Amino acid sequence: MAKALWFIIWLVILLIFSFWIAGFIAFFYIILYPITVCIPDLSVVTDFLLKCIQFPKICAENMMEGKPLF
Repeated sequence: MAKALWFIIWLVILLIFSFWIAGFIAFFYIILYPITVCIPDLSVVTDFLLKCIQFPKICAENMMEGKPLF
């Protein structure tokens, strides 16, 4: 029963938050990623942005496994 509850919570997070976050941050990632060729230190920022873009995948994996938030 607990896994079903976590499934629903992760589904809500996936649909309401993660797609919007990933979509918004993808714009900045696309703009900054080519600049990392000129400024290698910027790769730390683009790596973080990539993790944020992958947030829907993390939500979906946790949803399917029924993992708790914390």
